[in-house]
Amino acid sequence: MPGSRTGILLIHGFTGTPKEMRWMGEYLNRELGFTCLGVRLAGHATRPKDMVRSRWTDWTASVEDGYNLLRGAVDNIYLVGLSMGGALSLLMSTRLNVKGIVTISAPYAMPDEHPAWQIQLYSYFKTYLPKTKGEPGAGWFDKDAFKGHISYPLNPIRSAAELKILLDKMHTALPKVTVPALLIHSRDDAYVVPKNMEKIYAGLVNAPDKTKLYVTGSGHVVTRDAARHQVFEAARDFIRRVENQS
Repeated sequence: MPGSRTGILLIHGFTGTPKEMRWMGEYLNRELGFTCLGVRLAGHATRPKDMVRSRWTDWTASVEDGYNLLRGAVDNIYLVGLSMGGALSLLMSTRLNVKGIVTISAPYAMPDEHPAWQIQLYSYFKTYLPKTKGEPGAGWFDKDAFKGHISYPLNPIRSAAELKILLDKMHTALPKVTVPALLIHSRDDAYVVPKNMEKIYAGLVNAPDKTKLYVTGSGHVVTRDAARHQVFEAARDFIRRVENQS
């Protein structure tokens, strides 16, 4: 496959950075010989207040920008997304011409099912919320990897409202997904619990090829945590299989 005109667009998660996907992109490039691009979503990897100003449509536009940039070098593109990046992959696969998608730790719904307008209203009184109730890094199995992890330390509440809208759009899009999909989730993910994957899987009623994989021994950011190599290998094998079928 080296030299193939196939590309992989890697999409990071909510409050995260492209670094979350770097190891995975390097692995897939090395194993498959495909061009890999990690996109930076609008409002991320700068300052938290930049994210507060961003809307869900800015995040979809970031994916589209990355897709168009990658399209200049390749003919076929796969979307690979972590967490919110997985939700974006599902949604954007119905708007862009892609060959397949891989979602990792993707949410189907938020833990508290408040409508977006209520979250927006609350954001006028409080700007940020802690990500978890425990100590930072408590959900990580690879503590050394956590030390090098970069993300905003708090969740912007206004951005949570945008995430809620994005997930609602994803729900509508799920029956429209018509490309092969691999869904990956850690059973030890306490941030986006595993039942989210089951709901996404059930919604993919028209995907011609859908597979779900559970891993253990990793928290939410599986692409950086202890089970990452299992995730990388599963994505490699899935993409290779879809490529060989075409």
